Amino acid sequence: MSIRFTFPSQFSARVVLFAALAVAAGAPAEAQHRARLSDDLADHLVSGSSSVEVIVDGAAAADRLAAKYNLRVKRRLRSGGVLVVNAGQLSALQNDIDVEHLSGNIRYKSSAAIDPVDEGIGADQVWSGAGPLPKLTGRGVTVALIDSGIDPTHNALKGHVLTSVDFTGGDGVDRFGHGTHVAAIIAGQPGQTADTQMYRGVAYGAQLVNLRVLGNDGSGSAADVIEAIDWAIDHQRAYNIRVINLSLGAPVLQPYRDDPVCAAVERAVRAGIVVVAAAGNHGQTADGRTIVGGITSPGNSPYALTVGALDAKGTADRGDDEVAAFSSIGPTRFDLVMKPDLVAPGRRITSAEAAGSLLSVNFPLQHVAGSGANSYIYGSGTSMATAMASGAAALLLEERPNLQPIAIKAALQMTSSFMPEAGLIRAGAGSLNVLAAADFALNGDLSNTTIAGASIAPSHLVIASADQLLSAQGFGRLSIRLSLATKRGRGRTGHVDGHFNHTSAASDTVIWGDADTVIWGDSDTVIWGDSDTVIWGDADTVIWGDADTVI
Repeated sequence: MSIRFTFPSQFSARVVLFAALAVAAGAPAEAQHRARLSDDLADHLVSGSSSVEVIVDGAAAADRLAAKYNLRVKRRLRSGGVLVVNAGQLSALQNDIDVEHLSGNIRYKSSAAIDPVDEGIGADQVWSGAGPLPKLTGRGVTVALIDSGIDPTHNALKGHVLTSVDFTGGDGVDRFGHGTHVAAIIAGQPGQTADTQMYRGVAYGAQLVNLRVLGNDGSGSAADVIEAIDWAIDHQRAYNIRVINLSLGAPVLQPYRDDPVCAAVERAVRAGIVVVAAAGNHGQTADGRTIVGGITSPGNSPYALTVGALDAKGTADRGDDEVAAFSSIGPTRFDLVMKPDLVAPGRRITSAEAAGSLLSVNFPLQHVAGSGANSYIYGSGTSMATAMASGAAALLLEERPNLQPIAIKAALQMTSSFMPEAGLIRAGAGSLNVLAAADFALNGDLSNTTIAGASIAPSHLVIASADQLLSAQGFGRLSIRLSLATKRGRGRTGHVDGHFNHTSAASDTVIWGDADTVIWGDSDTVIWGDSDTVIWGDADTVIWGDADTVI
């Protein structure tokens, strides 16, 4: 079986060079210009839609375009604005010489599939202070929950919500039920009765900021998500916000550099906030066929810690763990970023139940224990896995408050248990191991890790023997013949520059650092072994040549 990826012409270095030469030769610049459109806007343009919400990058640009084309500014954002246009006006915007890209104000949805795991990820040992570790609960760390709100009456969350802001125009209360469930996985206090006291958040000592962007049906707009992320950045110091949890997603309709939600994620990470995002629940079709490239936005951002879902089978034993069939598989659409970054328990996770919420009313059989303000329900999805990772990040930040987002991400990935049967595109670095991460963060040299500008510009890639990528054997033997590939970043784990041939052993682990540069020659061959692990850094640059082949 083989899969062939053919990329749009804007990814081809030769096409870009030709366009540049054409302009230099005197071709009218404006005639050559067409702004990049997200896929949904391209569809609206073709179908002649009469009313479309468009996100424009830059507040001044939004006002200028509104005045120039007599458009209505529906909403002003810190990073731009939302314009309401018809197909003709959208065409005019696309041809405007000052517009580089346009995005639709698409709908984001919770990443849950409503269908004791703490021991499985080692959180219980971190709480008790195993070995030289201090006892960690996330105390002093605040997680911004961008979701459907929180039920303020639930005992698990009382006293843990510092403030609530509702970007949907409501009161911040969770009437869908998703946000409450996710919040308690992150920072819920233990249940108050004998049959619920075993349920608590991974970082049950942490605080929460409730930023509601999803309505009563569990959906919300891209603009609301952007505003919530920017609010968290603006109020980072006031509430000591160190983590943002995004257990939500939308289809990837454009490269991450053009996606305004991904841009907001990058702003947050550069401001020093760890952003944890759901991989999505699009791992297979309804009839059981595998879907490759189903990672959702903003999980496609290289700056996010993107989390897939693990089926822990209800046990603390890692030996029976599997990546959940619904969990989205990488690489990402357009950019081919290798995602997810890691996986965490996300199937049949018991957590707080928002009384009277849509999920509580519609799924009564999933009620587990308790009643009223002490009710618990189980749910499944990468939403729950994301909350696990956010809690883990909060524990590490209590342990070492000065660690930056890239260092937290590195600690969680490098200590995950690699899952060779799943491979990188299903499980990333592997299964979350909080105990190992806390031990590594305690003594590991992570304090000087930084982020450089990320860039991935593939032009042509052919994947042969793709059944190896999708099979239970993971990647198997992977031979790479590249005409040009450059990987850059920032860090300290070494420097390789030049042409070489290398054949790795069957169980090698390769971790690229944050300052490594690798330049493959025109005829180089690299063969990875059957159980190899490759972890790319947070802001790496990979440039594929025009005729690259991965076998």
